[in-house]
Amino acid sequence: MYPEPHHDTASSAASTLPTQRLAGVAVADTAVVERAFCFAQAQYEPWLFNHVMRSWLFATLLGQREGLAYDAEVLAVITLLHDLGLADAFSGPLRFEVEGANAARDFAHGAGMDAHRCQLVWDGVALNSTPSIARYKEVEVSLSQRGVGIDWGGWEYEAIAEPQRQAILAAYPRLDMKHRFSHAVCGIAQSRPQTTYDNFARDFGERFVPGYAAPSSVDALMDAPFAE
Repeated sequence: MYPEPHHDTASSAASTLPTQRLAGVAVADTAVVERAFCFAQAQYEPWLFNHVMRSWLFATLLGQREGLAYDAEVLAVITLLHDLGLADAFSGPLRFEVEGANAARDFAHGAGMDAHRCQLVWDGVALNSTPSIARYKEVEVSLSQRGVGIDWGGWEYEAIAEPQRQAILAAYPRLDMKHRFSHAVCGIAQSRPQTTYDNFARDFGERFVPGYAAPSSVDALMDAPFAE
């Protein structure tokens, strides 16, 4: 769907960090990753927790397959926390990706990450549903979005070998994700339509929410207070 992004590669995607295997995938096993895992598990409903886990594992497999050099802790935090804006605890007046990004950045700061890594976390979460931008950002942001994209829309689905997909799905089943995700985003379109005018939540509002109306970018231009 999108042209391939270009990122630095390493001779191996293996990290100097300790690892563990989840659903057969070697992932970073550090205090920061464990903290992000536990935080995500506490905040999300089971279907949404399983989604972020599958996304993380898919993103990790892509990075390993392509031999990319990346910060495995940052990738884990971005991907595990990318849907915090859909959790009740972080519902607010901003578009849900920004609410989630703010919460994820606070988490990263509290976990001891420096300003640059915290900014990568913010960018990755804020742009997780904007692949036309995220895929051309830093490798951690791009990889995370690509992993999310496999699980959400099936983009790059064939990049993951069938046995690996099945192992991940068996460990973290989808739990009716398509309908549950649609319901969650329609709730935003219904209760906070002003946050959906320039993002993919608008598509759900227009298709599924009776009476939905969001501000138009065209109206903003035409109503701008200039003489011409």
